[in-house]
Amino acid sequence: MSCLIPLVNLVAISFSDNAAASANLVSIFPVNPTFSSYEKLLSDSQFWRSFMISVERVVLGLLVNMVLMILTAYPLSKSSRVFTGQKIYMNLVIFAMLFSGGLIPTFMVVKELNLLDSIWSLILPGAVPIGNVILLMNAFRAVPKSLEEAANIDGASQWRILGTIYLPIVLPTLATVTLFTIVGHWNDYFGALVYINKTANYPLQTYIQQLSVEVQNITDPEKLLELAKVSNKTLNAAKIVVSTLPLLLIYPFMQKYFVSGIVVGSVKE
Repeated sequence: MSCLIPLVNLVAISFSDNAAASANLVSIFPVNPTFSSYEKLLSDSQFWRSFMISVERVVLGLLVNMVLMILTAYPLSKSSRVFTGQKIYMNLVIFAMLFSGGLIPTFMVVKELNLLDSIWSLILPGAVPIGNVILLMNAFRAVPKSLEEAANIDGASQWRILGTIYLPIVLPTLATVTLFTIVGHWNDYFGALVYINKTANYPLQTYIQQLSVEVQNITDPEKLLELAKVSNKTLNAAKIVVSTLPLLLIYPFMQKYFVSGIVVGSVKE
């Protein structure tokens, strides 16, 4: 339970006013409670546009990642007798995991493909996460070979074997890499700083990094009074709470698969 204290403190700060937060008077309960930080955050139309861009990125990225990870991990899980050249491809995968192409060459490739300022510039550079591929590959290897042999005798194709035998058995690992993929796409903010030039096309995490309290051009006394309750500290706390909430809603449904999904295939008997 102690690990929840920082999160509770963050929530309390987000609901406290500027004076209490700046004086470090907030512990686990809000001081002079106010919704001003959330009102400023949620009343911003660009916030909702960025939120939907992040949702689109997660959906498209998850689809692309899962398809490519499965199609990469399944052949690599076979022995070299079944998959000719398996060792060569496996060495290429390991090399790609240890040595990336680098930021500048990746940017040049994205630019040459005219993907800048598009959602695909945030998805395609990381379309095949090697670490997740290896987790999935080890899970496929742990499936008893007798099941595949029986399916081959019955005349099943490799596509049917993959869909009806392997994928249901490795469901815990699929759920685990799904969670990793969702978290990776949702939390990434640096990619948009590199590949997206227009603020209107920023995903949520990148956009909220740029938000701050500005009062220079505000002359309405009521708005000034309301903004006096908000500071960058309370606004930052509200940003973190709002951006974390979708993951907190997803995680409980995936938690039961998390540990078993990681250890599947890690021990040979």
